Amino acid sequence: MQEHPSARLDLTKLLSAVEDAPPFSAADVLGERLASELDAREVSFLIADFSGHALIRLGHSGDGAATRRQGDETAVRVTNRGEAIGVLELLLSEAPDERVLTEVAFAAHALAYVVIANRRFTDLFQWGQRSVPLSLAAEIQHRLLPGAYTCEAGQFTLAGWLEPAGNVGGDTFDFALERSMLHFSMTDAMGHQVAASLLATLLMGGLRNARRAGVGLAEQTRLASEGLAANAPDGGFVTGQVGRIDLRSGTATIVNAGHPLPLRLRDGRVERVELEVDPPFGTVRGHEYRVQRLPLEPGDRLLFFTDGMLERNTTSVDVEDMVATGATMHPREAVQHLTQAIFAATGGALIDDATAMCFDWHGGPARNRKSHSGANR
Repeated sequence: MQEHPSARLDLTKLLSAVEDAPPFSAADVLGERLASELDAREVSFLIADFSGHALIRLGHSGDGAATRRQGDETAVRVTNRGEAIGVLELLLSEAPDERVLTEVAFAAHALAYVVIANRRFTDLFQWGQRSVPLSLAAEIQHRLLPGAYTCEAGQFTLAGWLEPAGNVGGDTFDFALERSMLHFSMTDAMGHQVAASLLATLLMGGLRNARRAGVGLAEQTRLASEGLAANAPDGGFVTGQVGRIDLRSGTATIVNAGHPLPLRLRDGRVERVELEVDPPFGTVRGHEYRVQRLPLEPGDRLLFFTDGMLERNTTSVDVEDMVATGATMHPREAVQHLTQAIFAATGGALIDDATAMCFDWHGGPARNRKSHSGANR
C-alpha cells in the first residue's frame, strides 16, 4: 500500500490549536487541523445519541460533511476511559496505511477530551445527542446521571445504561472514583414522571453530599435517607443499592435498601448475590442501614439492575442467560445489549425504566489501565 504523504500528527500542536477556540467550535477547529495535516477532504464528528441506537452528524448546515461522495473513508470510535462518545470520520484522498490509522485513532482519543472539557460550556453536544425531544421528567433524570456512563481502570471496568420508559420511572445510577475507593449506586424512585424525578433528585443529592463530606457508607445512606424523608411528599420512597470498593484491599461493601438482588457471573455460572434487605430510603426515620460484605474475586462480573428489567411484559428475556452469553462483551456493550433486549421484548412499550450497571473486577494491585487510543477491549 502506498504510504500516505502526510506528516506525523503532533498531538501537542493539535490540542493547542483548539485551546483558545470557543467551546462550541473546538471540535470544528480540531477537524480543520486534521483535514489540513492529513489532506482529508472532509472531517466529521458523529456523536452518539441518548438512545445509543444512532449517530448524529454534527456540522454546519450546508457544509460538505453532510454527504459522502468519493474517496476512501476511515472511521474511529471517539472514547474517553472506555466511554463511547461518538465516531470521528475522515474522507481521505488516498487509502490510509497503518500509520495514518494510528494517528487518526490518537486524534479521536484527543477529540474525546475536547468534548468532555467543552460540553460543560455549551449545549451543542447535548443538542446533538437529542434525536427526540426530552420531557421535563427526562431532562431532570438525565442530569442526575454521571457525566460518562463508562469508567475503566486497571483493576475494574464499570458501565451503566438507562432505557427510559415513555412514562419516566425515576431510575438513576452513579459512580465516583477516588485515589483508593470506587463509589457506586443504583436507585429507583417510586412513581413516574416529574414526581419520581424529584424523589430521585433528593436522594441522589443526599448520597453525593454525604459522600463528598467523607463519611462512611452507613452514615452516607442514613443521611441520604433522612434527607429524603424530611423533604419528600408523604409516602415517597426510593429503593437502591449503594456500595464502595476499596481498591487497595480489593474488598467491597454494599447497602441494600429494598432493591432487586444483583447477579454475579463467576467461572461461567450466574447466580444471585444474596444480600440482607433493609427498608427503602425515606421510609423509616432513624433507620441504621446495614453495611454488608460484597464478595469479589478476580474475573467476577456483577450486574446491578432495577425492577424495570423484571416487569410482566419483559418475561421473554432471560436476564441470567444474557449475562452468561454476553460474558465476553465489554460492560458498555453488555448493558446496552441487555436493556435493548428488554426494550425490544416490550415492543418499545416499557412499563418502567430499564436500567443496568455492569461491573467487571480484574483485581490485583492498583495500577494504570492498559489501552490504545481508548477502550481496553
